[in-house]
Amino acid sequence: MTRSARTRPATALLLAGLGLALGAAAARADFPCDELWGERNAVYADAGYCFRTERGIRAFGREGCRHDDIADVPLSARDRRKVAEIQAEERRNGCPR
Repeated sequence: MTRSARTRPATALLLAGLGLALGAAAARADFPCDELWGERNAVYADAGYCFRTERGIRAFGREGCRHDDIADVPLSARDRRKVAEIQAEERRNGCPR
């Protein structure tokens, strides 16, 4: 058996392991974005926003919502600051918009 034939299985295992590690890293990279999305949208949900996207409806429902336009959602100054801070963190993390 040649040297390259002997190392192929080891190389394949190494590459497979690397692929799994990269996949896990990508999943972890999405985690902060998902958490930030949830925090930001919880502010809007608490203020009565009526989510339209499947993700938003699944996460927060539509019961008790009062505002169809996000611009109409009455946020306190504190909530506006919180949303702005979360959005800045989302940008720093490269989260999708």
